[in-house]
Amino acid sequence: MALRPVSILDFYSPELPFATEFRRLLQRIDNSSKKLDRKAILITSAVLAEGKSTICSFLALSAARQKKMKTLLIDADLRRPSIHKFFAMQRENGLVEVLSGDLGAAEAVKHTNLENLHIITAGRFIHEPSELFDAEAIGRIVNEMKFYYDLVLVDCAPVLPVSDPMLLASKLDAIILVIKAGETQKEVVERAVDILGSNGSRILGVVLNNMNNSLPYYYDYKYYNYNSSTDKSRHKRKARQISSNSQHSHRKNSAKNPEPKNNIAERSS
Repeated sequence: MALRPVSILDFYSPELPFATEFRRLLQRIDNSSKKLDRKAILITSAVLAEGKSTICSFLALSAARQKKMKTLLIDADLRRPSIHKFFAMQRENGLVEVLSGDLGAAEAVKHTNLENLHIITAGRFIHEPSELFDAEAIGRIVNEMKFYYDLVLVDCAPVLPVSDPMLLASKLDAIILVIKAGETQKEVVERAVDILGSNGSRILGVVLNNMNNSLPYYYDYKYYNYNSSTDKSRHKRKARQISSNSQHSHRKNSAKNPEPKNNIAERSS
């Protein structure tokens, strides 16, 4: 018997540690959007493999589940689409078919098991995505969908390899740039920001991905004991070892360098 494809909806829980970070991110976006009426947001990255599609998917999921926002997620990365994989859907009958005139935008909307979350997948494979990619047309689709949804998130290709996000950025309300901590070079990020800003696009903010593997240990949720009992014991043993080493070092240094007498007290006497 064939196994059913696994969707991120199958294992996502608001109690997972990373879900807290997405709620924080969503709250910041929500606060900014209410002030400036930003409902359609482009999510991209400087280069490949920075996690933009993952961020986009979990952000959409969090908006639909935690905030009860009617959310539409559009996969506009026609070269390396991922959204259909995350949600275990067929990629066909999506954005490519809409741009080709084979489907209307409303017909391409796919429902998920989550009531408030709908998806337009990338559509069928095409050999020359640049010939079909039409920022004006996608902008019109997004504007149409903004009437029906509280939030529209568009996952697009990375900035530096192709021109798609630069062309599309001005058609949406704001941009979120995903950066992979510890890997993406500063100059690369600066170049991506310059490209996106060259046509007056509004960068809402930057999401730093992969923080746990690149920043000091106290940024890791495990440091706050949101982990298994085994990990807790390991942290305790490590703490005792550090404390023991510190005390041993202090005694050793004290023996070599005894504290000087208090010269001030001697002069006072």
